[in-house]
Amino acid sequence: MKIAVVGTGYVGLVAGTCFADSGNDVICVDIDPEKINKLLKGQIPIFEPGLEGLVLRNVKEERLKFTTDIKSAVESSEIIFIAVGTPPDEDGSADLKHVLAVARDIGKYMNTFKVVVNKSTVPVGTADKVTAEIRSHTKQDFSVVSNPEFLKEGAAIDDFMRPDRVVIGTSNPKAAEMMKRLYAPFVRSGNPIHIMDERSAELTKYTANSMLATKISFINEIANLCDKVGANIEHVRQGIASDSRIGHHFIYPGTGYGGSCFPKDVQALIRTAREYGVDTQIIQSVEDVNYRQKTVLFDRIMAYFNGDLAGKTIAIWGLAFKPRTDDMREAPAISMINALTKEGAKIQAHDPEALHEAQRIFGERIEKDITLFEKRYDALENADALLIMTEWNAFREPDFNLIKESLNQPAVFDGRNLYEPARMNELNIDYFSIGRPKAN
Repeated sequence: MKIAVVGTGYVGLVAGTCFADSGNDVICVDIDPEKINKLLKGQIPIFEPGLEGLVLRNVKEERLKFTTDIKSAVESSEIIFIAVGTPPDEDGSADLKHVLAVARDIGKYMNTFKVVVNKSTVPVGTADKVTAEIRSHTKQDFSVVSNPEFLKEGAAIDDFMRPDRVVIGTSNPKAAEMMKRLYAPFVRSGNPIHIMDERSAELTKYTANSMLATKISFINEIANLCDKVGANIEHVRQGIASDSRIGHHFIYPGTGYGGSCFPKDVQALIRTAREYGVDTQIIQSVEDVNYRQKTVLFDRIMAYFNGDLAGKTIAIWGLAFKPRTDDMREAPAISMINALTKEGAKIQAHDPEALHEAQRIFGERIEKDITLFEKRYDALENADALLIMTEWNAFREPDFNLIKESLNQPAVFDGRNLYEPARMNELNIDYFSIGRPKAN
């Protein structure tokens, strides 16, 4: 099939590449000529394991192309995916200006029947708005489909190639059959393709991410309770995870969720509910708990240093919101760094992949109160404590003797519960984790 994907961000580039790898002819479109030029040179703008090799292979085999010319892409394609950003407005609602701008261009250049697919995460009713926008610019027949993505950063290729399910929202039988044919190579193992109405498909994405965010906030609340009553969250977690109705996924305590999806989607669902007069108390609490969770380790650091961080240096391992990605959007590390530097601390930070993002985010603050290090142990030199914010595998079995030698004092604040308290006690390291008592 002939496919156009408008938007070469995370979702668009992964989707376009995977569609090309299953034999389709794909054109990826972006308004940013610099990004397109880099892609044409084989330079991938995001870090995602396995993506670079897949892009290069499909470009070489001429199934995957990149362009800024949306007119030619629309005219030559049967199915057009809209995969542009929907950043949150100040009130938490999704900003649809980029989606509707693409819809306008599609309407202008449409020359035959097209299936137009909302791949961007969008609120309920967006398919109607996209339909109206396209209709105002063309007399051609078309169908707008909602097809939300469920990709995990760091595992996106596998998620796309072997999805748990595919959700397709359309009331048009022709569009439904075209979409089923497009996705057939990815569900050969029997995982379902769910055909539903457009509004249900739109709501499915927000609901899924809000449910997962709820599990994270819930376990974080229990972890905080464990700290107060002297229980161990690891024992509690194992005890409940053995129940098949609960399972092991998304019940690991930490410093709160971040990234491009959970914060934005939870806020957008709250906003949508408000618009329709629905009081979503649970979802609002999920947001509130997550906001508070980002301060838990900061409060412990302040207590450890008797409320005075002036002149202190804190080493941080991990800046990305999760491992296997360079994404720092809404990362807990950002909130932590801002809080620490506000109290007068200096930061020495390392991340295996996100240093360029940190440079972009913190800008002129780099070298002023934040120093970035390519090597993890270099970040420890003359620091007063180590703070772990991301559970990269490289951090799981470090040289603890080198950590002790490098730090001014052996203090580790572990926001991801990577180490055993008993072992840290044997090593004479002051160790603070989430929801687990210190060993004696």
